[in-house]
Amino acid sequence: MRSPAPATLFLIITISPLCAQETPAPSPVKAEQTRPESIPGFWDQDYLTGDWSGVRTSLADKGVAFGVNYIGEVLGNPTGGIHQGVIHEGRIELTLDLDFQKLAGLDGASFHANAYDIYGNGLSSQKIGNLLPVSNIEAYNTLRLFDLWYQQELLDGKISLRFGQIAADDEFVISQYGATFMNATFGWPPFTANNLASGGPAYPLAAPGIRLMLNPIPQVCLMAAVFDGDPGDGAANPQKNDSSGTNIDFNQGALSFFEADYKLNQEDGAKGLPGTYKLGGFYATENYSDLGVDENGVSLASPASDGKPLRHSGDWGVYFIADQMVWRKPADPKGVKNTSASQPSDQGLGLFWRIGGTPSDRNPIDFYTDGGFNYTGLFPGRDEDVLGFGTAYAHVSDSLSTLDRETNAVTGVNGPVEDEEIALELTYQAKLAPWWTLQPDVQYIIHPGGHVADPTDLSGTRAIPDALVLGVRTTITF
Repeated sequence: MRSPAPATLFLIITISPLCAQETPAPSPVKAEQTRPESIPGFWDQDYLTGDWSGVRTSLADKGVAFGVNYIGEVLGNPTGGIHQGVIHEGRIELTLDLDFQKLAGLDGASFHANAYDIYGNGLSSQKIGNLLPVSNIEAYNTLRLFDLWYQQELLDGKISLRFGQIAADDEFVISQYGATFMNATFGWPPFTANNLASGGPAYPLAAPGIRLMLNPIPQVCLMAAVFDGDPGDGAANPQKNDSSGTNIDFNQGALSFFEADYKLNQEDGAKGLPGTYKLGGFYATENYSDLGVDENGVSLASPASDGKPLRHSGDWGVYFIADQMVWRKPADPKGVKNTSASQPSDQGLGLFWRIGGTPSDRNPIDFYTDGGFNYTGLFPGRDEDVLGFGTAYAHVSDSLSTLDRETNAVTGVNGPVEDEEIALELTYQAKLAPWWTLQPDVQYIIHPGGHVADPTDLSGTRAIPDALVLGVRTTITF
């Protein structure tokens, strides 16, 4: 672990709710008597550090916004995986946003930059060995730049152009409800993360690129983007190779994304249940190696193979995403915030489904799907808490499965044959304050690594056992 200070911060913050219960908070009457009504109390303010005596609001009014966010978590696998154990990891994010309309009178112009300080040992890489990382903050320990872009909007936001160092997973292939979960697969899915060079332009590696967004009508959004084809520049360990997030190399081809979104019942005054439906795809110009045969068409498992995989020109994939609210909590007759006709309650049940596919001959994951539900406001008085359950299925390429069988035949070892990995996750986001979320989490990983041999088994015949993962995450906005 690179630094003990964040770990100490995590433990203090996680344990503090228990301490807070021992010392009751001041009553609302006393609070109103001791401070102006316009100034929120400690547990009601948007940030842990407050408004800095009005400085934060003053800067925002001038077009400057700073942000500091912290995520810390403890995860362990009491059963399954390669080894059992407990890890702590965390991430501090620094953000800067500039509104040039406020700063210089330039309508629709803005700038965004953020950087991460990542620390700790990931459970997936250190203990489990699975394809769908159990944490979406797990990454190489470093202080790195991520996004650094300028954006210009035109025609009242109907056209948006963004360029600089950008990340595809900020806008593409993303499910709204999937963002609730801790497992990384519900964010940047394996048909991109496990197939594209260096995992594609996504956390923690953004890439030079340009993105165009069109909103011809409020319900429709069309996006297209072109990125550097390999943000890791072809390195065996791309995150370590570009540990600062500042390396720029345009020698790895280009990667393009395309997506069309349709928004249902999200315009002002809409009374129906909101939903978002997305259809998209990507194309990479870089050459990709065949997973099963060499340049002569001979199996890579055969002693007659020259060991040089057949090269394919380009790679591609397609996907579909659906986020749909299916039940909304009725408005409180006494009148609760966010229950007016123009701003209906977001409490209720939402479902999501995502599916994607890529060619089997050059991609480790050729088919993927995930889905589940979010329920907001399940318990009385906990209107902003979210209960979520999700399941993800990643199918290992038929080319790899065939190669495993052929390797077994050649070596005489009855090793596992890769087929699939499945992740199940049950999570609960408890909103303790506007600036603080605590999230207990349970996951179960079936066929870690896609059903590959356990490296601790010298015979090579036993697959990595299914793993149970337990954990808790705390998120703080400073």
